[in-house]
Amino acid sequence: MLLVAASSCAGERTPAPTAVERLVPRVLAEHPHDPTAFTQGLEIVDGSLVESTGRYGVSTLRLVALETGGEIASVDLDDDLFGEGVTSLGDGRLLQLTWKAGRALVWDAASLQPLDTWSYDGQGWGICRLDDDTLAMSDGSATLTLRDIDGFRRTGGVEVLLDGVPVDRLNELECVDGTVWANVWQTGRIVAIDPSTGGVVAVVDASGLPVDRSVLGSDDVLNGIAHDATTGRFLLTGKRWPVLFEVEFVAAD
Repeated sequence: MLLVAASSCAGERTPAPTAVERLVPRVLAEHPHDPTAFTQGLEIVDGSLVESTGRYGVSTLRLVALETGGEIASVDLDDDLFGEGVTSLGDGRLLQLTWKAGRALVWDAASLQPLDTWSYDGQGWGICRLDDDTLAMSDGSATLTLRDIDGFRRTGGVEVLLDGVPVDRLNELECVDGTVWANVWQTGRIVAIDPSTGGVVAVVDASGLPVDRSVLGSDDVLNGIAHDATTGRFLLTGKRWPVLFEVEFVAAD
């Protein structure tokens, strides 16, 4: 459970600072992961693992078998598109961001056939479905943008703060029961965000995940977080990591 400090009184009632939980991932299982996949987005949709990969000329959207890491189905993006975050729209469609093209690609989740393209300003990094009406989106800054689930219209935004300091480089997102979990690019950290305030309510130190870093390049950082609602566990991986970890978040020692 994420903890929030109660309000205190000193003259006028003012909200107390958010109590930030310090967590680490406990590895429960390891699964193979395609070591050529430049992971940008990860999501479990109707029991299937959906992955978006990036880099110009090789970006894909794919359905992946968790136990083997093999592709069940895959579609290539146009060479001028750099794939980014992906999420389910909850109605049999997937939404995949692109980095600098200002295009969000709408796909049929079962067939991976293209259905629509939505436009947006700025960069696309991470995306997740916050509720039936709202999507949360990151762009590499400290801001989460809120968008309508039909047509991608911007409806609001919030600056993400940890102990009063902006947390920039917010990247891949996962929405779980009203909380937004975000990879922080080029770090081993994941932050849990209250999207109503922008406050960080938990920090996960995932730098100790047992991946062989001697085979990784400087760009091959932690990026990819998915929540399995049936088990309550999270799946974590990174860009071109050869392994995907099934974890639970527990209190740090």
